[in-house]
Amino acid sequence: MAPKPSIPKGTRDFSPQEMVRRNYIFDTIKLVFQRYGYLPIETPAMENLATLMGKYGEEGDKLIFKILNSGDFKDGVDMNLDSKQLVNKISEKALKYDLTVPFARYVVQHQNEITFPFKRYQIQPVWRADRPQKGRYREFYQCDADVIGSDSLINEVELVQMIDDVFTKLKVPVLIKINNRKILSGIAEVIGEKEKIVTITVAIDKLDKIGAEGVNKELNENGISASAIEKLQPLIEFTGTTLEKLNFLKTLLATSEIGLKGIEEVETIFSKFKSPFEGGKGDELLTLETAQLELDITLARGLNYYTGAIFEVKANVGTLTSSICGGGRYDDLTGIFGLPNMSGVGISFGADRIYDVLNELNLYPDTVSASTKLLFVAFNEKDQSDMLPMLAMVRKAGINSEIYPNTKADAKKQFTYGESKNIPFVVSVKEGVLTLKNIVSGEKENISIENVINKLK
Repeated sequence: MAPKPSIPKGTRDFSPQEMVRRNYIFDTIKLVFQRYGYLPIETPAMENLATLMGKYGEEGDKLIFKILNSGDFKDGVDMNLDSKQLVNKISEKALKYDLTVPFARYVVQHQNEITFPFKRYQIQPVWRADRPQKGRYREFYQCDADVIGSDSLINEVELVQMIDDVFTKLKVPVLIKINNRKILSGIAEVIGEKEKIVTITVAIDKLDKIGAEGVNKELNENGISASAIEKLQPLIEFTGTTLEKLNFLKTLLATSEIGLKGIEEVETIFSKFKSPFEGGKGDELLTLETAQLELDITLARGLNYYTGAIFEVKANVGTLTSSICGGGRYDDLTGIFGLPNMSGVGISFGADRIYDVLNELNLYPDTVSASTKLLFVAFNEKDQSDMLPMLAMVRKAGINSEIYPNTKADAKKQFTYGESKNIPFVVSVKEGVLTLKNIVSGEKENISIENVINKLK
């Protein structure tokens, strides 16, 4: 008995209707990327394992999908080696975990062909060996925009504008949370655990999921002293406006040079927008249409390569609370590939999570419910032949259209086909007379092909 067809957990098939909707999201994001001067690139689905390992922290490295060497991969390998050594012997490649590290590799490899600052966007799938759950998949698309070769904070300001533009077009009100890795480094410094910044940020990043008690437990289990954990509590528990948070941080980090630098960078970004500094500088301030800005001093984003601003975006409506966009500044990501001091900053839109939000809120325009606008139906060979030149005219006019191929099918079957594909208009011919039917309203009219084109265009 043949096995029942199935796909791996954490992956999905997409129907034509779903793909029309997904393409609407991709096209919207792509349009905004292009409007801000970003250019497309593409990198392979797999990278050398050495390119990816060690770039995402210990937890991230565990989620990399490794690919066995082809052929007799076990030949000449001591299978009694410990697991890490064994993996290195039998796997030299891996599916990419994100688009940022492959982008850094691309920049170094092609540095002589690139004009800096280099603004690129990339829309491709990535893979993570994660535990599948609602809103979390093993295969999913990322839509990244990065600018590398510039340390100007104007880049961060434009990324905030891009986020606002995308979600304004998608009609999703969002909250953009901003923090700075230098602030987190300053916090680690003032509580006496400067060397354990990664441990602290990984734990703080889970605050929304496991709560303050869970964070404190994880910090304790990873060797953070009781006195340091106690000093961290005011930060974890503090609530207030962005301005109140900034003032709180200035007091807390008064003795930390790097912490104060992080505060200064955050203030620079916020100062360009009317919110939360309403009326601070007058009309020259930028206005966000859909997004709200907030300083979140516990936002950490566990990726090791962030060094400056960090972003996380969540929908302000609906029940889905997962991040739908995120990113940050990295000062030396290319340094690991031999090109030091190449600062960059970028964001990544989670297309799959955005798709879930739009589905829940039914925010798709009517225009994306169907890709075919006009269906031609015929009930004999002659009428079908007469329709072919008309069909060519309609397509040449830019109207998506198709013809039902089987003339022996009755009218009900042909019209049902159109309804099942959400095709809004049907053209039929009988004794040389052309009839246009609106499937939604049921309205019919005898019409010339030229008027059909004018009506639907």
